[in-house]
Amino acid sequence: MNIGVIFAGGVGTRMYSKDRPKQFLEMYNKPIIIHTLEHFEANKDIDAVVIACVEEWIPYLKELLYKFRIEKVKRIVPGGDTGQLSIYNGLKAAEEISAGEDSIVLIHDGVRPLINQELLSENIKCVKKYGSAITAGVVTETIVEINENLGVKRVPTRARSRVAKAPQSFWLKDILSVHEQALADGLENSIDSCTLMKQYGKDLHMIDGPYENIKITTPQDFYIMRAILEAKENSQIYCIDEAE
Repeated sequence: MNIGVIFAGGVGTRMYSKDRPKQFLEMYNKPIIIHTLEHFEANKDIDAVVIACVEEWIPYLKELLYKFRIEKVKRIVPGGDTGQLSIYNGLKAAEEISAGEDSIVLIHDGVRPLINQELLSENIKCVKKYGSAITAGVVTETIVEINENLGVKRVPTRARSRVAKAPQSFWLKDILSVHEQALADGLENSIDSCTLMKQYGKDLHMIDGPYENIKITTPQDFYIMRAILEAKENSQIYCIDEAE
């Protein structure tokens, strides 16, 4: 099975939203998390989806799934106190759904909606070939590594530098094993799955994703998303005009 594991357990303090977590903010009359889920729903390679959600917002999420006809979601579980724990809860739900079948999980932010069908399918192909797929963003500016005093330690070559984004995809048994080892070691707040996997010595493979694959974390991200969606909508209109 190929299972999307969507974590939406945060409350979005950097978004400064007044009355709801950032994943439920609306864009074009549709919550951000629904924009995200629609990509998984439409992709023929995705068999099921699980979501780790802010617990008190689970009833509302269920209403949204019904309203927007998102049918691949098979389980909703409460998020944890950290992103790592939310993902772990989602992975355990995926384990139950897979029922012992060798499965691939695509771990993805609920607030990273600007992905596409090709990216999801490419993640799955990459896991089958290399054992992992870390979606990357091409670096367009120079990256520097600094020390604690803001001194420059190293300037990596831009051509070989990437920003780790999502989905981050693995064989379920591999990523779940690493999560359980981390918890046994008392680690509960790893920044993301590829960091955790690398920390435990796993080889990782990256694939380049679309440039606009941003995480909606701040008000500026929200406005960027709106501008990108508007540009895509206008592009469709312009293409029709040109054809005529």
